[in-house]
Amino acid sequence: MNADDLKKRTKQFALRILKLAADLPNTIEGKAIRGQLVRAGTSVGANYRAACRGRSTAEFVAKIGVVEEESDESAFWLELIIEAALLRASRVRPLLEEANELTEIMARSRISASTRVRQNRQLAIGNRK
Repeated sequence: MNADDLKKRTKQFALRILKLAADLPNTIEGKAIRGQLVRAGTSVGANYRAACRGRSTAEFVAKIGVVEEESDESAFWLELIIEAALLRASRVRPLLEEANELTEIMARSRISASTRVRQNRQLAIGNRK
């Protein structure tokens, strides 16, 4: 999956989050979770786009780490919706699976890019000697 595919996927995730959030009940719990879920879920796509514009691998690593955190936070709120029975689990579960998949993808990207940063630093140190 390339960067453009992931940009589209994270934008679709945000749109799906917005639709699900709109269906949450207007209770104290529903309103609290709605706000948190919308912030985290829409942040995934926005921060992924920012990561793709990173000026260096180190900047990409830092920004992709934020994307990983936001997708994992989205998963948390989705789990809470299921466990608090605010919406039918069958309605929420596919979005929870997507949040977990995105978290995994971003974690792998961060680890891979971090490895490149370390290798480049070691090469630079070795070249100075």
